[in-house]
Amino acid sequence: MRPSLLTRDGRLLVAARAVRMFAYGFLSVILALYLSAAGFSASQIGWLFTVALAGGAATTAVVSLMVNRWGRRRTLIASALLMAAAGIALATRQGFLVLLPLSAIGALSPTGQENGPFLSLEQAALSQTTAAPHRVMPYAWYNLAGSVAAALGALAAGAVPAAFRVMGGTAAAAEQSLIWASAAAGVILAGQYLALSAAVEVAATGRPDDASPGLGRSRRAVIKLTALFGVDALAGGLVVQSLVAFWLYRRFGVDLESLGLLFFGTNLLSALSYLAAAGLASRFGLLNTTVFTHLPSNLLLGLVPFMPSWPLAAAMLLARSALSQMDVPTRQAYTMALVAPEERAAAAGLTNAVRPAAQSLAPAISGLALQSAASGLPFVLAGALKAGYDLTLWLVFRRVALQAEPTSGQTAEGPGTPCRPDATREGHRQR
Repeated sequence: MRPSLLTRDGRLLVAARAVRMFAYGFLSVILALYLSAAGFSASQIGWLFTVALAGGAATTAVVSLMVNRWGRRRTLIASALLMAAAGIALATRQGFLVLLPLSAIGALSPTGQENGPFLSLEQAALSQTTAAPHRVMPYAWYNLAGSVAAALGALAAGAVPAAFRVMGGTAAAAEQSLIWASAAAGVILAGQYLALSAAVEVAATGRPDDASPGLGRSRRAVIKLTALFGVDALAGGLVVQSLVAFWLYRRFGVDLESLGLLFFGTNLLSALSYLAAAGLASRFGLLNTTVFTHLPSNLLLGLVPFMPSWPLAAAMLLARSALSQMDVPTRQAYTMALVAPEERAAAAGLTNAVRPAAQSLAPAISGLALQSAASGLPFVLAGALKAGYDLTLWLVFRRVALQAEPTSGQTAEGPGTPCRPDATREGHRQR
């Protein structure tokens, strides 16, 4: 599916993702500095960030379970207005007790990544913009737009203060203008969500459980997915970008300029891989693409600490990045195709909420392991856990029929792959 073939609602959702991630991109760079200049202590900043991450995960889970009662558009608009309120509170330098509850409901993102219910609700809504929710390309464009926008936002965090200095302004004024821009982004988001059509909502089927919270027919499958995604996220937390940079610096003495070029390359390759995933999924199926692109990337990750030189270690990381994110749009499409339409928001919420919760546990483990410059334990452990996740995911779900089947006569697992009888039985049990 080319971007021109996205429906109007699909284009609005992709644009909303870009607006939000642009704001998150510059906030992740300036937020701690801005709060410190506003008089917040390091302890208060730490608490705000911790509450933002934990609260965002909790809010995502709760909202996703209840959204069928509230409506997706209405909930997205409310979330956008809360984001605007958080920006206004920051820009007007409100106190800790005002910002803390706003952080707790996921209205702030200190990491440059999604926080709060936006991702899960948009993911579910995006599945309603096509008759074939198993198609990967809408999710590929959605993730690509977010990655590019976040990178541009981070770039703006440096460019705006530079422009202010040229015009005689101060760094504090530049930072405050960016905070106001984050509030404006929330207002823009609300307008974009207001323009969505009723097609993004769950179609009523006349059953009494249409608006019931939580999961019904798909509960068992989603619980399994959530547990597996938690393992993957825990492993990913062992090798977050800042810790990888720290290890490369200690192991090979790499300077910041070289690290910047490396991570620009890894992020670019990761973003481009979203589009490649769509072609592979149409040929080999969603589950096969998710697992068998992710598995070799994790083997490459485990080999990084065994590289004897900086160029070889960098080459290994670049090769890994070309494969490591192909599972993101395919995983999202697979989750949406696995569950019934009225349960997609809840499934997306639970599978997305577990990721930051699990990931937050890992950096402390890596920090201890990296006290020795030669220690490659985080890479090996992360690669092994992720490989185990891949194989378990395939073994558990390879025979499970999807709720949303392709309309061209092919099965959801790919062309020419007939549904096995036990897969059909499992599909009926979910239904």
